[in-house]
Amino acid sequence: MNMRKIFVVGAAIAALGVAAGAAIAQTPAQKAMVDAAKTQGVVGEQADGYLGFRVPAPSPDLTVAVQTINTARQQLYIESATAAGTTAEVAGARMFESQLLPRMTTGQWYRNTDGQWVRR
Repeated sequence: MNMRKIFVVGAAIAALGVAAGAAIAQTPAQKAMVDAAKTQGVVGEQADGYLGFRVPAPSPDLTVAVQTINTARQQLYIESATAAGTTAEVAGARMFESQLLPRMTTGQWYRNTDGQWVRR
């Protein structure tokens, strides 16, 4: 990837991070449910930029909440990637590295690029 593309991807991801909160089509109840599941270690961020279940989902409502967030993230990654001339996979990974991982609190879990769940 040349330097121009790296810059464009970085700028697009930065914009994505700012817009992500407003753009994700989740209800306040879904956000609260996912936040609680992160705190409990049920749900975690993944190196691909999506949420994942570290343990089986305790309820269908939580599964729907995670799917809703992931669907919105996917759309944002596609838009960002298109603008940057890269792939949605690259955009998602960059989002994880630049925005999601740094915002995680101590005790939360994430899945690294090797597929292992790690506690922060």
